[in-house]
Amino acid sequence: MTGFGKGEATCGDKKFRVELRSLNSKQLDLSVKLPSKYRAAEAEVRQIVTRELQRGKVDCFISFEASTVETSAHVNRDAFKAYVNELRSVSKECRMNVIDDAALMQAVLRMPDVVTSEEQEVSDAEIAAIVEAAKIACAQLDAFRQQEGAILIADLLNRIALIEQYRHEVEPFEMARVDVIKSRIRENIEKLQIEVDNNRLEQEMIFYIEKLDITEEKVRLDNHCRYFREVAAEEEAPGRKLGFIAQELGREINTMGSKSNEANMQRLVVKMKDELEKIKEQVLNIL
Repeated sequence: MTGFGKGEATCGDKKFRVELRSLNSKQLDLSVKLPSKYRAAEAEVRQIVTRELQRGKVDCFISFEASTVETSAHVNRDAFKAYVNELRSVSKECRMNVIDDAALMQAVLRMPDVVTSEEQEVSDAEIAAIVEAAKIACAQLDAFRQQEGAILIADLLNRIALIEQYRHEVEPFEMARVDVIKSRIRENIEKLQIEVDNNRLEQEMIFYIEKLDITEEKVRLDNHCRYFREVAAEEEAPGRKLGFIAQELGREINTMGSKSNEANMQRLVVKMKDELEKIKEQVLNIL
């Protein structure tokens, strides 16, 4: 879900720029920063980004450049002239020295109603230009995500293949451990030097070995791996679903580990867990 996108659009003498930066997040966490005079465009920009990006910690920066200098300050010429004439008249009546022009100007500019600030209205065309720039930025960021997503999916599928490989490598040790377990039980009984009913002993060993059977776990693990591949290939936004499947894979692998009771099998289970942890980390990067 990481990425960067930039869009630009012009309206008259103004060029609007929208920049998007996205990081991983389970939900959409959107922050929009823009000049206060264009606050009216924020709602529509949020709507577009939410619809197009869906997930991620997204920072949206909106700025503009104008080819002409803009100012909201306005000098009331009539008021300015009136204050100048009044001050000169008063100074003459009071027989004061000639007032310096620079000092007079500074004094007049501080008078009430001489300098006013007018808030310029934002046109619909300017709002439309901001929205257009936001759409372009979203498209660029989405293209970046798709490129990164293809690489991540390929990596995930390679790790699924490794889990399947380790799962098949378990089988030879699974068959061999039955004889090892039986021999170990008989050796322990011989050390105790007690008489046992061989038929009952065989029956109990069968019950014990059945509890260690991992056939169901292997079947479910194969199904989850197959489903993982299907979702990765067919779903438009598979991130969340792949995360759920990864949790199910973890349950089966953990159960296999608790039932393995054999060093070589446990080593293979550890390898599967290692690949699964990497899968869980990468799934968070997928939409």
